[in-house]
Amino acid sequence: MTDTTVRTTRHAAPRLRRFELAPVRGVWRHEIALFKRYWRSASFASMFEPTFMMLAFGYGFGSLVAVVGDFRYLDFVGTGMVGTAALFTSVFPGMFNGYIRRVYQHTYDAMLAAPVDTHELVTGEALWIASKSALYSCSPLVVAMFFGLDPAPGMVLVPLVTFVTALGFALFGMWASAIVPSINSFDYVITGVVTPLFLIAGTFFPVDSLPGWVHVVARINPLYHCVELVRHAVFGLKPLADLGHLAALGLFAALMWIIAVRAMRRRLIA
Repeated sequence: MTDTTVRTTRHAAPRLRRFELAPVRGVWRHEIALFKRYWRSASFASMFEPTFMMLAFGYGFGSLVAVVGDFRYLDFVGTGMVGTAALFTSVFPGMFNGYIRRVYQHTYDAMLAAPVDTHELVTGEALWIASKSALYSCSPLVVAMFFGLDPAPGMVLVPLVTFVTALGFALFGMWASAIVPSINSFDYVITGVVTPLFLIAGTFFPVDSLPGWVHVVARINPLYHCVELVRHAVFGLKPLADLGHLAALGLFAALMWIIAVRAMRRRLIA
């Protein structure tokens, strides 16, 4: 089917704007079929890269800084790297997969030629990325337990925390993939947004040590809320504070969903 036929078919049948689960399941079937072919390489990169970083920083800086607050530095970094893993395993697939499938492979054009609307496509893609990320993000925590981190009942909540976090960042990545003029423009997003979020999330050092205005920025960083929730889940829950952190992550995901759907609709249907 040519691009012209796809676009003609898409314009000839106006979409209903209600939300249906069947198209989302269809997007998932497509993702599962692809995942069966590349799961080994994707899992290796997604699970071992943050683990290597955790070990490098944990033992590298850990040899100089034994304790941060009431925590061993290795435990501090191990719990913080869970949030970093959630960021990396969600925002990059959202950006690069979204751009490649839209521009080069025209996968999204083919999906929209079926009974799938843009908001269902975006939701299905983001939920799939977040589900994978929720699993992959636990690997630094597992490694940290091998090196002395005590297991805690609250750890069962970590996949939920990373899922909500990854959902927001996957949607952010899909939004970015829809607004950049070329794939090379992702350098601006990575350097100007992703790297600062990674560095001022409280992963390697407490955000309280940052200068005043940077401290304020760090507090509104979604990754900071993820890191705090993971640490509380491991070292002791703080119900009121944790509800606030979870609400911030939910609000971030909701906002990203709105702007990602609008940006994708402009790109795919305009």
